[in-house]
Amino acid sequence: MGARHPLFSDEEGGRRAVHRLSKPLVGDDGTVYACSDKNLFAFEGNGTIAWSVHLNWTCNPLISPIYGGRGKLYVVVEDRILRIDFSAAGSTVEVFFGLEQGQGVENEILGVAVSTLSSSVYFTLKNRGLFAYLTNGELLWNAGPVRNQFGYRQGCRRSSKECYFTSAPVVDYCEAAVYISNTDGEVYSLSTRSPHFKWIRDFGSLDKSFVITAGNNGRLYVTVPAKALVLALDISTGDTLWQMSIGPLSMTDCTPVVDFNGWISISSLDGSLYSISPTGTLQKFPTTPTLDSVVQVNPITDCSGFGVYISQTQVEGKRIRILGDYTSISAMKPVSMSFTFLVPAMGLVYWSERYSDQLQFSGGENDLHHFMLDERILLAFVAASKTGNPLSCRSRKEKLVASCFQAGSKNLSLYTGDERMILLFLFFESIVLIVLALLVRFCYIFWSKKKLKSKNLGSFLQKRRMLQLEKRAVDWKISELTQKSDDEATEGHPPKEGMNDLLRRKERIHQKLSTTYSLERDKVGGHLGMSLLPLYGRNHSFQDAAKGSSDGETSWEEDEQDNAKGKAKFGEGEDHDSIDWSSWSSNGESDSDSGGAVQWASPMSESEAGSSATSSEEGRWMDSVKGTNGDTRTGGMPKWRTFSSRSH
Repeated sequence: MGARHPLFSDEEGGRRAVHRLSKPLVGDDGTVYACSDKNLFAFEGNGTIAWSVHLNWTCNPLISPIYGGRGKLYVVVEDRILRIDFSAAGSTVEVFFGLEQGQGVENEILGVAVSTLSSSVYFTLKNRGLFAYLTNGELLWNAGPVRNQFGYRQGCRRSSKECYFTSAPVVDYCEAAVYISNTDGEVYSLSTRSPHFKWIRDFGSLDKSFVITAGNNGRLYVTVPAKALVLALDISTGDTLWQMSIGPLSMTDCTPVVDFNGWISISSLDGSLYSISPTGTLQKFPTTPTLDSVVQVNPITDCSGFGVYISQTQVEGKRIRILGDYTSISAMKPVSMSFTFLVPAMGLVYWSERYSDQLQFSGGENDLHHFMLDERILLAFVAASKTGNPLSCRSRKEKLVASCFQAGSKNLSLYTGDERMILLFLFFESIVLIVLALLVRFCYIFWSKKKLKSKNLGSFLQKRRMLQLEKRAVDWKISELTQKSDDEATEGHPPKEGMNDLLRRKERIHQKLSTTYSLERDKVGGHLGMSLLPLYGRNHSFQDAAKGSSDGETSWEEDEQDNAKGKAKFGEGEDHDSIDWSSWSSNGESDSDSGGAVQWASPMSESEAGSSATSSEEGRWMDSVKGTNGDTRTGGMPKWRTFSSRSH
């Protein structure tokens, strides 16, 4: 760690270095990771080697090291994938994926992607498919370009024999999705947890080769270098949201970057950087044409996630040739380099500086002079050193949350369409619901009235009105007797009796009004169904073995014949103790209301027994109440009145 690597021990003092670095990775802490031959180097931002490790296999110079979580890197070497753990004091190297020697299977690894959120590693093997492994080395799933799903064939619709995946897998961390393309120009969307295809979109009419970039903001970007096109796809459906034509692109490497404002930036050979917002707004840097410059190195995002660094090369003898839809650019030799830091979303350029010689930038006090440097390596060190960057650095988690928030906000927005038509539809729907409710109500009332028509409802209501009139009369008499009793008590006269009888009579009326009535209860042989007009209160049930009666429900009757019967059985002067009560348990008498039903005895006050029958119910009970004024007996047995009970 930090010591000079044996790789440089054979170099003579004045001999130029021949070691070439692979595509670099810039870490969150400003460390630059790059391979050279069979060694992995970690550089500080100033170009000094922080540590190095020998890998035993030659690195792939076109694939940069992949960040695998805190203290871990994944590196593609020959036909293997290595995992380097440098979190401890010393770096350890282990083979994460690779076949043993002698198995005779070629493993050409096209690309690797790591999802730290799902602890998974995804990589593409040429002619073999896409593989997903857990970080513990367990195979999660694998998928090919053709799949029979739900009884239908999906993928490689043009040709299934020579069709295979051609791109490196791309992971959208916010959506937990993996994207990849095949030789027919189709783009696939898969879940990180299963090999099922979420959607497939065919862009073969544009070209068969393109670059996929995850926006982590609800967008998936597809770059077609041959057509100089950038397309934005909806991550949920794969539909094209917009497409933008830009300047000519490099056919070897034109990977765009997406900052955490959602802007995608891509370098062009016309000497400009094209930045496009998530909604399709285009900005070009620099705004003035640069006829003698090219931007052929991919931009790099800074540590804050909102700005990008670009490298612009001034060349001699630049020529542009246009053949149909294709544009080719050639140049004689580079003259100088310009490095720029800008924020595309704000349209601001914070810093820009020109270098005429790469040694002027690299200096002689670091370890970069051991390597052959190009614009890609130099741009990585400019970004790692935060040159000209006034923005504060943020962690990978903070940057990811800011980016995913844009995707969440987009998914929450709803397409409202024509608001006027929607309001008219809701109004019409409300009218229909109201009409239906009124129709149901009308049908219910009509059915109820039709059912009640044959239930003798008029007689039932008349009985209740009589009971209510009787109750008011008794209440009036009770209040009158109470006032007289108070007056006589003040004058020294003893209170008159009869108040207890009135109170008992009031209680019986209350019981009748609170008893559940059923229509046609008094008809002979009538069916006793559920009460159509229920009254809340107690249900009085009387059970006795009286002449075959089996009905436990009671229908109270109120008429003058009951008073007459009670008066005939119990005279006012009778000795109640000598009465045979068993003979009054039931009788065979019936009146017009009972319809031959069994008659049961019920206690009746003497005032009720002594009342005279009248044609008016209210007058009858008023007379009955008045007859209690002369009653001076104390402790007399109450008279009995009848009520009818019949079986169902």
